[in-house]
Amino acid sequence: MARRLEPLTLANLGELPVPCRDCAFWELDPVAARQAVRNGDTGLEKEAWLSQLLLDWGPAGFVLSIDDDPAGFVIYAPAKYLPRIQAFPTAPVSPDAVVLATGRIQPRYLGLGLGKILVQAVAKDVLKRGFRAMEAFGDSRWDGPGCVWPTEFLRAVGFGVVREHPRNPRLRLDLRSAITWRSEMEAAVERLMGAIRPEKPSHAPVTVRDALRSGPE
Repeated sequence: MARRLEPLTLANLGELPVPCRDCAFWELDPVAARQAVRNGDTGLEKEAWLSQLLLDWGPAGFVLSIDDDPAGFVIYAPAKYLPRIQAFPTAPVSPDAVVLATGRIQPRYLGLGLGKILVQAVAKDVLKRGFRAMEAFGDSRWDGPGCVWPTEFLRAVGFGVVREHPRNPRLRLDLRSAITWRSEMEAAVERLMGAIRPEKPSHAPVTVRDALRSGPE
């Protein structure tokens, strides 16, 4: 299976699964989100949010495809771009962290480790931008796809709880101290990028830095 990892942009926003492509759960505060739902404007609000974020901060998500079929996605950003955070009982997020907001793997691709690959790609980008950690809110009563990560998934990919809560704990992955995790992350992303980009001449090997800078072709 050929895998392709692309930054999330307005051009491929439509590849997110329904209803994620039009969901503004993280992009609006609860009051504004309810109003957008009543007006049927959630899709437009999400596009406006992504457009502004791309201008201010740059790419803040990835879309992962297998054989040109969208298989999953992830969205992340600094806390100030995610108004929903204020509604969580375990907020605020630490100032040195980027928030791993949401993501999903299509059911037909579950069990292939794609969720971990997406998190690892985010971690690489977060480190490159100079942040020390990622934080995320978990759902400890998760019973199906939603806008909040299952707590157990976050634990499985290396996050630890920093503020307990029976439903929505806040978890953190300190990237600069997790040396073993970072080494595994580098290797996994190198393998992924090597699999999805054409070979270069032997004197110019493909690196993760090259791949993430130029994007897949």
